[in-house]
Amino acid sequence: MHKLYYRGYQKLMKAAMKNMPWRTPLVVEGVHSLDRLPALVSAADISRLFVVTDKGILEAGLIDVMLEQLEMRGIHCTVYSDTLANPTVQNVEAAVGQYYEAQSEGIVAFGGGSAMDCAKCLGARIARPDKSLSAMRGVFKLRRNMPPFFAVPTTAGTGSEGTLAAVLSDRDTHEKYVLMDTSLIPHVAVLDPYLTLDLPQEVTAMTGMDALTHAVEAYIGRSNTKATASYAKEAVRLVFDNLEASHNNGHDLKARREMQQAAFKAGLAFTRAYVGNIHAIAHTLGGHYNVPHGWANAVIMPHVLGYYGAAVHKPLSELADVAGIGLPTETEAVKAAAFIAAIRKMNEKMGIPEKVEGIKGEDIPGMIEKAYREANPLYPVPVIFDRSDFEHIYNEIRK
Repeated sequence: MHKLYYRGYQKLMKAAMKNMPWRTPLVVEGVHSLDRLPALVSAADISRLFVVTDKGILEAGLIDVMLEQLEMRGIHCTVYSDTLANPTVQNVEAAVGQYYEAQSEGIVAFGGGSAMDCAKCLGARIARPDKSLSAMRGVFKLRRNMPPFFAVPTTAGTGSEGTLAAVLSDRDTHEKYVLMDTSLIPHVAVLDPYLTLDLPQEVTAMTGMDALTHAVEAYIGRSNTKATASYAKEAVRLVFDNLEASHNNGHDLKARREMQQAAFKAGLAFTRAYVGNIHAIAHTLGGHYNVPHGWANAVIMPHVLGYYGAAVHKPLSELADVAGIGLPTETEAVKAAAFIAAIRKMNEKMGIPEKVEGIKGEDIPGMIEKAYREANPLYPVPVIFDRSDFEHIYNEIRK
């Protein structure tokens, strides 16, 4: 009975999404495209800008030139660099206080998914000072315009520069939860591959597999549109063609540029077609053990795809064709298995293991409940998991 309700809910959401006020960010791309940001900020009539980043980026000096160029245009910048790897409610509230104190008028998110999430949640609180972050968790609870929002990704994974989603951690409850609202889609996305050069191999691997997970879960789900299917397939092709090269050679600018495109297109796919059970499980690992999100997705993905069985043979065989895996004459089941095997092989080559160390047996019941409640009824997955299905996956990935 529950599953019938969930499918009905998902059908209603898919129909409703057609009438939502979607926007696609203005995309500025190419090597040194960051140099165009100050003019865009100035054109938005902003004189006081709030920059959300993290300490690593600040100490590396990646934002120095941008700040100088903004100041030369008379735009005063306040930098918030205390973003955590998994941003917390407390993290965001601290940024909110500084935003008001600086009398800021717009936001730049400069960094990876964590900076993007922190900045989006900051924007949500500025737009709705009457609502707590927990009151805005879930779908379409914001419904107000954020301040002008400029996204500058320095990794190629989350695709957050084009999505309606932000993920937040509550360190008191060990929960990670999602805010989803079209108001959270950035107004401008700056895709400068130069910013992703020399990323550590581990970060390149994790973020690249995060992008692949977004594309795969969007494609195999039941809320696909022609546009999201096209974005997802293109993202899968780009990841299989470029992730290993990007991982092996930090100076491969072409591979870095293509991976940035893969992440962005995967983001455009899942922001309309949603993610699924892989993400629901990954969020619990992040909430309980601070496991990096992309790493968790990479480990979990082949286990969940294999567990889905025949329900995903057709879409995974289509993705296998896109990725150039297997022969056209092979059956859907064979090609789907080859696609899953290729994901495992890619993980192995980049040092991502098959299982997760440190999962405690006593934590599994709570994680099962959190994953179940995140996934249902919202995620239009190919197979709706009940609690026993989640338990099976946790035991399978546990080392």
